[in-house]
Amino acid sequence: MTLRNYTRLAVAATVLAFVVVVFGAYVRLSHAGLSCPDWPGCYGRITVPVNEADVTRANEAHPERPVDVGRAWKEMVHRYLAGVLAVLVLSLAYVAWRRRRLPGQRLALPVAILAAVIAQGLLGMWSVILLLKPLIVTAHLLGGITITIMLWWLALRQGGFFSGHGRPLLSAGGHRFGPWVMLGILLVYLQIFLGGWTSSNDAALACPDFPLCQGQLLPDLDLVNALKFWQGPGQDHEGDVLSTDVRVTIHFLHRLGAAVVFVYVGLLAFYLLSGVHEPRIKRAGVALVLVLFFQIGLGIANVLLSLPLMIAVSHNGGAALLLLTLVTVYHVVRPPAVVV
Repeated sequence: MTLRNYTRLAVAATVLAFVVVVFGAYVRLSHAGLSCPDWPGCYGRITVPVNEADVTRANEAHPERPVDVGRAWKEMVHRYLAGVLAVLVLSLAYVAWRRRRLPGQRLALPVAILAAVIAQGLLGMWSVILLLKPLIVTAHLLGGITITIMLWWLALRQGGFFSGHGRPLLSAGGHRFGPWVMLGILLVYLQIFLGGWTSSNDAALACPDFPLCQGQLLPDLDLVNALKFWQGPGQDHEGDVLSTDVRVTIHFLHRLGAAVVFVYVGLLAFYLLSGVHEPRIKRAGVALVLVLFFQIGLGIANVLLSLPLMIAVSHNGGAALLLLTLVTVYHVVRPPAVVV
């Protein structure tokens, strides 16, 4: 396989990983995440039981979770897509190993992505076994986005996209600016964690108004219980249902994180647009502004429209897209030294 085809495979894997993340959000938000009580199959089968005899046997084996064919298919399609992605990632790692002595071929990153996919599979299994523990569900979301980012980074570095083949767009200033972009990436990661924590604890509508929360600028907060990471869905350590104050706190932290990300990434974009840079860096700034406002708008719409499914799913995809855009900006200002 040529390096060009290898890069194309990495791009294809990135697109599929993004689809898996978005479809996983759709499965979770449509409450289909536990529609198959086992893993990796569904009621002991590689497909969803559909005929009457199979459904009857499945219901007898799992009376606590009777078959819901529609929801079970959602979950299984997500697993099938994740399985195809795993094959692509394994192929990337295998080809990288075969090409490891050739100039320009990266090996450590494809192997690390393969390890991340294995860990992600374990998180998927634990999500089912542990009945959607919020921490596991949130980690699974972060894992999917991390794999997407790693695949895109592999494609960027192997293909040298947008980088001028080793010529920094910001010249020496790009090296000074790179750490600020990295800080933006870390802030968005933290915000994605807060978003996953909000969703997995059913706190997305704890503040049904905007820009206030429960009619207050600063509502009553319970930070200690809001950040208890090992608890059941909507429950604290003792199994009690989360109080309103806890859900409000979780939601409010997500809003606060959104404000920080909006200001910081907005300033980054302003610098990209206003500085004396080449056209490519200005286009990166335009893309960053568009994705940022798109994501913030989706978050506000989720509150004002009471969490419509498609907008909530799009909000998950927008988070991944914002992170992908920031990673691309970092690649542009800190291009690879050599592109083969």
